[in-house]
Amino acid sequence: MATLSTDAPISPLRQRMQHDMLIRGLGSHTQQDYVRHVRRFAEFLGRSLDTATAEDIRRFQLHQHESGVGPATVNGAVSALRFLFLVTLKRRDLARALVIMRYQRKLPEVLSVEEAARLLEAAPGIKYKAALGVTYGAGLRVSKLRTSRSTTSTRHAC
Repeated sequence: MATLSTDAPISPLRQRMQHDMLIRGLGSHTQQDYVRHVRRFAEFLGRSLDTATAEDIRRFQLHQHESGVGPATVNGAVSALRFLFLVTLKRRDLARALVIMRYQRKLPEVLSVEEAARLLEAAPGIKYKAALGVTYGAGLRVSKLRTSRSTTSTRHAC
């Protein structure tokens, strides 16, 4: 998709940003996300984006945080607005005002020795015990075990 299509007329600033994204080879999904994030900032701002200030950006990011927006969405907005300010508007000072949000790292849930032993004992045969043991020992997800199992059964069926 070369350009984004909407029913509403496109502002010259949005058109310029879309051309900038196209020139730089951004994918269609990235373009859609960037336009969506910039539109949200414009709605928050309530005036033309080229009049934005560092304080406006600060208020917008505070608003996102208070609204419970997750880190992925906040960081997506930061990327979109950085593109807008650096590339389209040539406003490096505003791009510097954007702050990424750190992800809260979650520790993986680890089975106790007893739980792991019960898991292996519950396997119906030696092949499944080996697959479960290797999968758990290597820290792989269940989906990897399921994928490798379906691939091997398909391979043997041919």
